[in-house]
Amino acid sequence: MPSNRRADLTRAGAGPYHPPVLRDQRPIFADGVAVAIAAFALALASCATGPPVVSSTTLQTATIKPPPAVGTDATGVAPASPAASARPAPPAPSGDELGSPEEPITAAEIAAEPMPIVLPPEPPPQIATGGDPDSVTNATLQLRSEYGDLWSRIRQGFVLEDLDGPLVKSAEDWYAARPDYVARMVERSRRYLYYIVVEVEKRGMPLEIALLPMIESAYNPMAYSRSRASGIWQFIPSTGKRYGMEQNWWFDERRDVVAATEGALDYLQALYADFGDWYLALAAYNWGEGAVHRAISANQKRGKPTDYLSLKMPAETRGYVPKLQAVKNIVNDPERYALSLADIPDAPYFTVVHTSRKMDVKAAADLAEMPLDEFLSLNPQHNRPVIAGADEATLLLPYDKAELFAAKLELTNQPMVTWQAYKLKANETLPQVAARFGLSLETLRTVNGIGPRAKVPVGHALLVPSQAPSDATVASLQNTMFTSVPSGRTIYHRVRKGETLSSIAARYDVSTQDIKGWNKGLTANVVPGQRLRVVSDAGPVRSKKSKRGATHAARTAPATVRPGVKRASAPSPARPSAR
Repeated sequence: MPSNRRADLTRAGAGPYHPPVLRDQRPIFADGVAVAIAAFALALASCATGPPVVSSTTLQTATIKPPPAVGTDATGVAPASPAASARPAPPAPSGDELGSPEEPITAAEIAAEPMPIVLPPEPPPQIATGGDPDSVTNATLQLRSEYGDLWSRIRQGFVLEDLDGPLVKSAEDWYAARPDYVARMVERSRRYLYYIVVEVEKRGMPLEIALLPMIESAYNPMAYSRSRASGIWQFIPSTGKRYGMEQNWWFDERRDVVAATEGALDYLQALYADFGDWYLALAAYNWGEGAVHRAISANQKRGKPTDYLSLKMPAETRGYVPKLQAVKNIVNDPERYALSLADIPDAPYFTVVHTSRKMDVKAAADLAEMPLDEFLSLNPQHNRPVIAGADEATLLLPYDKAELFAAKLELTNQPMVTWQAYKLKANETLPQVAARFGLSLETLRTVNGIGPRAKVPVGHALLVPSQAPSDATVASLQNTMFTSVPSGRTIYHRVRKGETLSSIAARYDVSTQDIKGWNKGLTANVVPGQRLRVVSDAGPVRSKKSKRGATHAARTAPATVRPGVKRASAPSPARPSAR
């Protein structure tokens, strides 16, 4: 690394952190009617190479293929070795800057290219559990003898060059002072970590990447940020759509662990291919690639180095890598920080089940004989108490529950939906509808995603309880178009240089046709200084926090995104980025 690098990081340190908002997921019950709702995104697909798949009639297992050849990335090209350098670090952030462990966290950034990954040869599989050796569960729960547990496997896959400095130390101290927070984060991660480790290995990526959700969301699938970033990888709406995550009234695939992981790894690989350096790729993941390119261009014009440590960037992004480094250091040697990492088996936790049946979320949990909160922790993408909205639903279930679910579903011919569509009549109010169907007004609003200030028009479709499951209730859901109710908040946007109609629409999470409808006579071409009326139930995605939210927004509308738009994230040290 050049000698004139900045003084806030050595190949060991970075900047301040912002905590993400971690939301609790709680089922709603209305006067005896269980309203099993998978947490809604507040402001905030099955993977082709995903885990085994189960249909409602057949349970099939898939063998996880070994990672790509040593030292290659997903394209088969060997990554360049990281460039080392040291630089002094700025004063560590204060406790206030780090935030509280219960606050939402945003992400910071990572940089440094991976070293070749050398994995031992695949040994003969070992059965992880006893019982029937021919059962699907025993056939798929296989441990690798060369790894003591999943933490050991992760440590062996670390390849990024270490950083050191006050920011790393500050983040380490923050985690060390909160053992209960770390324990909760690890406990949540045990459901998803094995799957993510395998997917990262398949692509030949550094296994540090598997720790990113710890700083993005503390591995909380319901994490939601002020910039409307959602899920363990913290994607904002526009970037989620860009990477194939469908978001509709019924579900939000940004919270789907399999779909979001595929999108996040695709995005990170694309960033690495763009910048050729993992630190810069991670900075872009947090800040936005457009912002990183502008920072590089600014340094080039001044004859300055363009590596991660030399670029001028927001404090959040500057602190992103140090926070990741702190988590990496803790995983490497938890005893050094007086912390204990619960054992996580080097074996799959869940499998994928596909079904075309419409059913209540609670009914699905009952079929799998799982507590509702555990079912929702694996399937947090559902916005409503009913699994619907697509021809086929993808569910994640623990291996020891998948066969049971498939068998019981095959034997169940009765309808499993206790909700129906109801259209608001003229002069009818929401309190009247709530009373009619035995719900509290708050529950009715929550089930239908209606804000406290939103005005519901006549004819608007509502989801309400039915007296009993029937084919008619299922049909009413299939034949009704459910839509969100705008809050009616009007925003006037002044067009800036470089903005387009598409980029403005993405910034406010609306369509270009919506903007044209609100601005009569508007053409596809907008000009700087033009004033546009926008109606949105959420504020603009501010680039200032660039996490996955801002990051993605920056790509779509580089001219309008300011550095640092983040998404909800894990613990205090540095807020995770929102995609």
